[in-house]
Amino acid sequence: MVTINGNQTILSTDLTVAEYLEQNNYQTNRIVVELNEEILPKYLYSETRLKDGDSMEIVTFVGGG
Repeated sequence: MVTINGNQTILSTDLTVAEYLEQNNYQTNRIVVELNEEILPKYLYSETRLKDGDSMEIVTFVGGG
Protein backbone atom coordinates (compact mmCIF):
# COMPACT_ATOMS: atom_id res chain seq x y z
CA MET A 1 0.00 0.00 0.00
CA VAL A 2 1.26 3.46 -0.89
CA THR A 3 -0.10 6.89 -0.01
CA ILE A 4 -0.66 9.14 -3.01
CA ASN A 5 -1.79 12.72 -2.46
CA GLY A 6 -2.95 11.75 1.03
CA ASN A 7 -4.99 8.73 -0.09
CA GLN A 8 -3.94 5.19 0.69
CA THR A 9 -3.79 3.16 -2.52
CA ILE A 10 -3.20 -0.50 -3.23
CA LEU A 11 -1.35 -0.90 -6.51
CA SER A 12 -2.32 -3.99 -8.48
CA THR A 13 1.11 -4.28 -10.12
CA ASP A 14 4.69 -3.26 -9.49
CA LEU A 15 4.97 0.24 -11.01
CA THR A 16 7.60 2.88 -11.51
CA VAL A 17 6.67 6.48 -10.80
CA ALA A 18 6.64 7.13 -14.57
CA GLU A 19 4.25 4.22 -15.17
CA TYR A 20 1.90 5.41 -12.43
CA LEU A 21 1.90 8.94 -13.83
CA GLU A 22 1.23 7.71 -17.36
CA GLN A 23 -1.61 5.41 -16.27
CA ASN A 24 -3.22 8.33 -14.44
CA ASN A 25 -2.82 10.82 -17.30
CA TYR A 26 -0.38 13.21 -15.63
CA GLN A 27 1.64 15.47 -17.92
CA THR A 28 5.16 15.26 -16.52
CA ASN A 29 6.10 18.68 -17.85
CA ARG A 30 3.43 20.23 -15.58
CA ILE A 31 4.08 18.41 -12.30
CA VAL A 32 6.56 17.88 -9.50
CA VAL A 33 6.70 14.60 -7.58
CA GLU A 34 7.63 14.41 -3.93
CA LEU A 35 8.44 10.87 -2.81
CA ASN A 36 8.87 10.21 0.91
CA GLU A 37 9.18 13.96 1.62
CA GLU A 38 11.89 14.61 -1.00
CA ILE A 39 11.55 16.05 -4.49
CA LEU A 40 12.16 13.30 -7.04
CA PRO A 41 14.12 14.51 -10.10
CA LYS A 42 12.26 13.86 -13.35
CA TYR A 43 15.12 11.76 -14.72
CA LEU A 44 14.49 9.24 -11.93
CA TYR A 45 10.76 8.76 -12.60
CA SER A 46 11.33 5.77 -14.88
CA GLU A 47 13.90 4.18 -12.53
CA THR A 48 12.07 4.59 -9.23
CA ARG A 49 9.70 1.78 -8.26
CA LEU A 50 6.86 2.46 -5.86
CA LYS A 51 7.04 0.16 -2.87
CA ASP A 52 4.92 -0.63 0.15
CA GLY A 53 4.92 2.24 2.63
CA ASP A 54 5.91 4.96 0.14
CA SER A 55 4.26 8.35 0.30
CA MET A 56 4.00 10.29 -2.96
CA GLU A 57 2.64 13.79 -3.50
CA ILE A 58 2.01 14.99 -7.05
CA VAL A 59 1.88 18.76 -7.41
CA THR A 60 0.36 20.13 -10.62
CA PHE A 61 1.22 23.59 -11.89
CA VAL A 62 -1.80 25.65 -12.89
CA GLY A 63 -1.49 28.76 -15.04
CA GLY A 64 -3.67 31.76 -14.54
CA GLY A 65 -3.91 35.36 -15.40
